[in-house]
Amino acid sequence: MRFVLATANLGKIGEMREILSGHGVEVVTRDELGISIDVEETGTTFLENARIKALAICAQAGMPAIADDSGLVVDALGGKPGVYTSSFGGEGLTARERCEYLMNVMEKMEQRRAKFVCTIVCAFPNGDLLTSTGECHGAISMRLAGSMGFGYDPVFIPDGLSKTMAELSSDEKNAISHRSKALRNFSELLRTSNLKSHAMGDESGVCPSGAG
Repeated sequence: MRFVLATANLGKIGEMREILSGHGVEVVTRDELGISIDVEETGTTFLENARIKALAICAQAGMPAIADDSGLVVDALGGKPGVYTSSFGGEGLTARERCEYLMNVMEKMEQRRAKFVCTIVCAFPNGDLLTSTGECHGAISMRLAGSMGFGYDPVFIPDGLSKTMAELSSDEKNAISHRSKALRNFSELLRTSNLKSHAMGDESGVCPSGAG
């Protein structure tokens, strides 16, 4: 099974390739296929944005495309930054600066519950879609810690642990992360559906659009 990853985020590409390879799913990147379009994420939910990206890259590549939209949802901030996670704090900030901005916003807040959310959408050339969502619950730490991972990993402590996501090894993170949960579920949905035949060049199987 061969798919193209809709994301251009190197951190996501590394995680998705590592996780999916363990489930027999081969992936190529947009760069490897020479696709350089900038897909505007105009959705108001993770699902909408993932669908937009998957459909756009699928149309360009002519092969099944896997897109994810993910972000940090903080209870005390009314669910923010949510779909605006990558631009939280303003344009042009580094990942560390966004973490620091979040720390400043929450400096005096006692309620620090939060979750990472990842929604996966796979679009097939025949119009079918496969969707999956994973969540990792935890809390926002009081300080930045760790150098692994990317994004808000240095300020997120998963439930049951005393260290941030950025202090975990890749194997430890992939065992509990929102993205790994979404991808594992996606792989299982793909295995049990006839959509996998499309990814292998067999168009004989038909599955209703929106499956999963």
